[in-house]
Amino acid sequence: MPRFLHLLKPGDHAIARSVIEHQSRQPDTTVTVVLLHGVRAPALPDGVKVRRLAEEGTPGDLTYSDLLDLIFTADSVISW
Repeated sequence: MPRFLHLLKPGDHAIARSVIEHQSRQPDTTVTVVLLHGVRAPALPDGVKVRRLAEEGTPGDLTYSDLLDLIFTADSVISW
């Protein structure tokens, strides 16, 4: 089962959304999006896991250690 991890930084996410939508339609595929540096979650397809990195002054459900675990267990990591 392919596991894709997308790291979203501030900016335009149109291309990222297109890639995420395409990957999420593939059978037996897991797509996770991590929101960095206060990024608001863009509209994403159902089934895409959205996580937020906890930073100083920004609440989130993911520590840097958790992020490293996601990076090393993913088959593909894409930073936008």
